[in-house]
Amino acid sequence: MKETKAWYVNGFLALFFIIALLAGAVWRFFMEMELVLPISFVFLAFLLSTGMTMVQPNQAKVVIFFGKYIGTIRDSGLFLTVPLSVRKTVSLRVRNFNSAKLKVNDVEGNPIEIAAVVVFKVIDSAKATFDVDNYEQFVEIQSETAIRHVATKYPYDTFENEDISLRGNADIVSEVLAKELQDRLNVAGVEVIEARLTHLAYSTEIASAMLQRQQAAAILAARKKIVEGAVSMAKMAIEQLDKEAHLQLDEERKANMVNNLMVAIISDRGAQPVINAGTLY
Repeated sequence: MKETKAWYVNGFLALFFIIALLAGAVWRFFMEMELVLPISFVFLAFLLSTGMTMVQPNQAKVVIFFGKYIGTIRDSGLFLTVPLSVRKTVSLRVRNFNSAKLKVNDVEGNPIEIAAVVVFKVIDSAKATFDVDNYEQFVEIQSETAIRHVATKYPYDTFENEDISLRGNADIVSEVLAKELQDRLNVAGVEVIEARLTHLAYSTEIASAMLQRQQAAAILAARKKIVEGAVSMAKMAIEQLDKEAHLQLDEERKANMVNNLMVAIISDRGAQPVINAGTLY
């Protein structure tokens, strides 16, 4: 199915014409005492009145004539369309769908809880009406299916920040989710405006263990940065002493100096200086 434009005319002109027919029927009946023409006028007015419809802003009327789709009215106002037709209202407004918290396994098999919000609107009223049974329910089911599928493609967290993860790359995951949802909802004539994760957490049975893992990874990453900085500072200190102070240090004294600097910098407590008044030997 594909949306087409239905035939319709201004409803106020049609309403004026219907009133004129009824007035003519009354006048003909009382003035001429005739039944055939007044009855014809009344029947014609009734027939036209069945085609009167009102369309609200950001709504569409799908016109069906004896089981055949003949078009859609998107303009807002009062209109006269095909008499004896059925008009179904389809909302064109932007709507949100908040998914429930779904329990799924990520790509590494860890159970996680995930939820998302999907912003969508109908862009093809014919597909939304005829190609799916209930497009709102279709959006809900397909959204949850897409969320589950996307969640199984990525890990919750990589800890090394090398690959895409659900926690560390929310924007990328949202784009992938929106694209997959759009592919699924094209059949229903629905456009996905945005899809965002609203809830992401480890499942309760592994949350404590994963928190400890995250803390350990953070400590290791911090220690790595500290060691890299300490090595750079020790190297810079030795090079600067050799260049500016004109001190000639042998390899053993350099090693001892580097060791002292590393201990002083890396230690998580304040270093206690020890004054050596003699020699190293």
